[in-house]
Amino acid sequence: MKIAFVVNVMDSDESGATTYRLAAECVNRGHETWILSTGSLAYNPEDTLGGNARTVPGGRSYTSRTFLQALRGKQAAEGPITLDDLDVLFLRSNPSVQRPWAQFSGIHFGRLATRRGVLVVNDPDGLARATNKLYLQNFPGPVRPRTLVTRQAQRIEEFLDEQETIILKPLQGSGGKGVFLVRRSDRRNLDDIINAVSRDGYVVAQEYLPAAAQGDTRLFLLNGSPLRWRGKLAAFRRVGTGADVRSNIGAGGKLRRARVTDEMLALADMVRPRLVADGMFLVGLDIAGDKLMEINVFNPGGLGSARMFEKVDFARPVIEALERKVSHARLYRGDLQNAKLATL
Repeated sequence: MKIAFVVNVMDSDESGATTYRLAAECVNRGHETWILSTGSLAYNPEDTLGGNARTVPGGRSYTSRTFLQALRGKQAAEGPITLDDLDVLFLRSNPSVQRPWAQFSGIHFGRLATRRGVLVVNDPDGLARATNKLYLQNFPGPVRPRTLVTRQAQRIEEFLDEQETIILKPLQGSGGKGVFLVRRSDRRNLDDIINAVSRDGYVVAQEYLPAAAQGDTRLFLLNGSPLRWRGKLAAFRRVGTGADVRSNIGAGGKLRRARVTDEMLALADMVRPRLVADGMFLVGLDIAGDKLMEINVFNPGGLGSARMFEKVDFARPVIEALERKVSHARLYRGDLQNAKLATL
């Protein structure tokens, strides 16, 4: 198959990034594989979609590190490609860390690609519905922490009085940036925190989950179901350091092996129908106890971390699933909507 991965920036330094693991697996399986950034996407006068992309030589075995080295090296080929000719367009760009003009480029061009018969994952219409943390509120109540979304300081103060301990964070954003733990007994800086978090938009005030003190678990879902390979679940745990409430690795959290409980699997089962309906092919659930803290649908990372603990390569079943979808799409192209193809 012919596949292209859309990323924020072409020359990422993260050789272990999930995107490059998936891309390396594609090349190793003999697929024509391209990487392009949101800034290189284009709509052409000939009514085609294009972009300046890079690929690496086939016929050899790559790891994520050697793939990235080859992508940056002289052996890489670079030039324009026509997205209309792709079998799969894999959107791996994160709107929350893009420049304003590029935030939703992947979604917009992905929508155009679906109309040209390209399988786009995750489904761009589903991604459009998930562009901020309000997406979590579309899922069943039992899986979600009690949440207030507002710009009114008085409402946040009232919510703090009700809950005694809350988490404050911006509605937009990711990576643990702007996340604060506030206790009713110590609210001296509450006004300053609210002003800082609300500077660029709405504030999410969320009940504090005591289980979060032991960290959170990233559990991967493939087509709405827990990603398993050779009897192992794709998951890992992140634990905050010291008094830092954030367990994100970018915020100083530490990695640990996950213990996926029956409660976590039941939670995954509850969110599956909505994820399937939204065409979410590869998703990362961030779980504390039996509650869902966040859903990463844009560029869920950490397959390498799961592999480190479980000793199996989870990139393989992801690409095998895409191969099956492409085979199915070739038989029924024109008869199925892309959202259905993306969740078969």
